[in-house]
Amino acid sequence: MTEPLGAKAGEGQPRGERGFPAAGASTAMEQLYQQVILDHSRARSGEGELEAPDGESFQVNPTCGDECTVQVRVADSVVDSLAWTGKGCSISQASLSLMYEMVDGEPVAEAEKLAETFRELIHNRGQELEEDKMDLLDDLGAFTGVGRYSARVKCALLGWMALRGALAQAQHSQA
Repeated sequence: MTEPLGAKAGEGQPRGERGFPAAGASTAMEQLYQQVILDHSRARSGEGELEAPDGESFQVNPTCGDECTVQVRVADSVVDSLAWTGKGCSISQASLSLMYEMVDGEPVAEAEKLAETFRELIHNRGQELEEDKMDLLDDLGAFTGVGRYSARVKCALLGWMALRGALAQAQHSQA
């Protein structure tokens, strides 16, 4: 659908909370979100392996075959280094890439808070969260619509489950 000259993208679309397009509305913002996911699935940030990680977790989605391994090094309660390897759909790979960008170098408590907020978003059935939580998620907000498709929920959360396991292992090994 082409916007009339001078019209703002999404103008005339059903609006949800905070003025964002309602679920199901096809807009320039949804296209931007799709582009963020495609870009990160193609140019993956943080893909690789760490030497001597403090924690590592392998996860697989038996429904579709997506899999990943997340490795972390933790120093002074900070995710000092994070790396991942995996194969799967664009949603799982983009989620891992954005996870790396948002978590690497952050305090463990902030990484855990971000992970919980992302899980909340994905389980929110395609609806945005409160403004402060969406601000925290930043580009991860691109995954808002994924929650409308139950078959894709595990894809988006796969890397985050691996992160949870890797951080738990790292914290246990340092105790």
